[in-house]
Amino acid sequence: MSDTLLADLLPRMDEALQILADTPELSKPLKIRRVLDTARRILMQPGGCEALEQRAQKMDASGVFLGTDWAEPQILVASLTQYAFQTRDPDVLVLEAMSELRLLAVAREDYAHDSISSVQAHHFLTQVLALNLELMFQGVNEARRTAQGRAAIIPDLLLHHLAERIGYEHIIDSLIDEIWRVLKQRPIQVDTVKQMVTQIAVCQANPNIEFRSSGQGADRLVSALFGPTEACREDPGLEVYLDRLSKMDETALQSESTGMSRAMHDTGLVSSYHVVLLRHLYSEQALTHLIHEALGLSSTGRECLMCYRPLVMEVIDQAIHAETAQALYGLTLMLERGILYQPPVAPALWRQLSLTLNPVAEERLSLAYGDAQPPRVRLLEGVLCMLGLPLGVGQGNNPTCQSARALSMWAYNDPDYLLQMVVWAARDDEIVMHFEGKPISSQTSQSGLASGLVLDQDPVSLLVVPHLDRIYAEMGRRCVGRDEDPHRWINPEFHGWWTGRGFRIAVDIATGHLQNLGEFLRYFYASYHPFFNDNQPVIHPQPAGIAVTDTAGRFIGWHAITIQRVGLDPDQIMRVYFYNPNNDSGQNWGHDVVVSTAGRGERFGEASLPFEQFASRLYIFHYDSLEPGNPDAVETTLLDDIVAMVEKSWGSERIPDI
Repeated sequence: MSDTLLADLLPRMDEALQILADTPELSKPLKIRRVLDTARRILMQPGGCEALEQRAQKMDASGVFLGTDWAEPQILVASLTQYAFQTRDPDVLVLEAMSELRLLAVAREDYAHDSISSVQAHHFLTQVLALNLELMFQGVNEARRTAQGRAAIIPDLLLHHLAERIGYEHIIDSLIDEIWRVLKQRPIQVDTVKQMVTQIAVCQANPNIEFRSSGQGADRLVSALFGPTEACREDPGLEVYLDRLSKMDETALQSESTGMSRAMHDTGLVSSYHVVLLRHLYSEQALTHLIHEALGLSSTGRECLMCYRPLVMEVIDQAIHAETAQALYGLTLMLERGILYQPPVAPALWRQLSLTLNPVAEERLSLAYGDAQPPRVRLLEGVLCMLGLPLGVGQGNNPTCQSARALSMWAYNDPDYLLQMVVWAARDDEIVMHFEGKPISSQTSQSGLASGLVLDQDPVSLLVVPHLDRIYAEMGRRCVGRDEDPHRWINPEFHGWWTGRGFRIAVDIATGHLQNLGEFLRYFYASYHPFFNDNQPVIHPQPAGIAVTDTAGRFIGWHAITIQRVGLDPDQIMRVYFYNPNNDSGQNWGHDVVVSTAGRGERFGEASLPFEQFASRLYIFHYDSLEPGNPDAVETTLLDDIVAMVEKSWGSERIPDI
């Protein structure tokens, strides 16, 4: 009977999609109802998900997603699917299901989408399955049946279809591999990762789910959050653990401290039990000497802790709580960097500890992070994490790579300037920067690249980026009419004095065509390759621009990155190590250009490519014009292969007519 019903519904769906496709854009809302109602009925039938997956391209072309949150698949947020699957609104549920079936077709390379690659689509669906594992395995419960009626079966059928197409046997394995891959980049924002690990823990307790080769990796992740040491192995709860700590002698506490720090440094995740231990050591005067063990500090970090002990103790007291556990890791890595020895940093942190936030800042932080801890505590957590993990900053789902790059660069290279920016944004709700001697106020500047308030950012970015975004846009407006790329003037003023005043671009601004590509590459070699610049290392990280391509090598867009350093990897291959403000740096840019994030000499947060491959995606770079290296020594034959890579990928439609 269901097969007959599905067979009757599919022609109606095809007809409804064709009518919608033929309808002018302004009138589409009047025709979309038939599509959504028919899709809902199809999704409730066995085989319905497969039928709609086969119509993915037709659905997209019809305009069913126009004007909705699903219109741009490249900016979708996997964690929001949890709400869509439990909504009472049937249209939201149907659109979510149709969107994921569209992405499944992209992931399986049955549909080449203009704005999202098969790898990105597969990554998104893996996250969706990870975040909804419990929903998939528990089936339809009474609460969902009451809220959603007969449509409650749709998420169940959809998730199982996704899992079958991707492969049940790979879901957990892929998920755990994905978590480890992301954690090796040491991002500041780990809430999504923690949600995934929590789902794995739930699945481990389910006897119907079999863990195969992934068992050990899963155990390490779950234990890092819910049972890092023997005293909390069975996840007894924070109060029980605190009671156990109060009865331990110093030797046992030292063992607990070592176990906690090992789990934290192994994964980059901080357990709430770790916070309980640290605060217990802090509260007992006779035990504070064990704090360095709990943080897992090297000799550098220990000396920094001893020199600035009152400041560190105050930071622990104010900033590190169960709800802000990652601040503990941020503090640890900040001490390891030794940046407190820079004269302005310690006084700036004392100021941060007593900072009064303006109402706008408080409202934004509360909206994004809730009220479990005061907004000023959330901001302190963000400051510590950014100072400890300067390359862990992500831009979120908005086009503010320039601002994210600036925050990362300042945290890495000029931390007291970053702290000043935080104060201006959090206390004054205004940042003033200068462009060619004239002030620019974030309050009086027009809107920037971001549209509206985006909450998927770390606390510092949440407050500072809106100001930087408006200032960056205003700098661009002041360059209107100049016959060269505005980044030539903006980047040194926006990012800092250390940005090279020499500037090269591979694209003609007026036409968009490639121009002087050979000379562009020659100067890049002479400025950055140790064999052609007298072995001069990168002293200050330099802003650069890349042409991002998909897995087929097709141009996607321009993107701001930072060149951190250039050097030989363990296999003696010359690589460019760079910071990418995109939330995940591990990307496939097509034609075997696959960005590495670990295993090839990368430090936390760095991405890397062989020098030639990086050059093939570069379109803007800065350099010191007083130290141009040896461009004449760069042989033309060395550049020919790179020119071919450019012309085969993002430059394929930019080759000037002869």
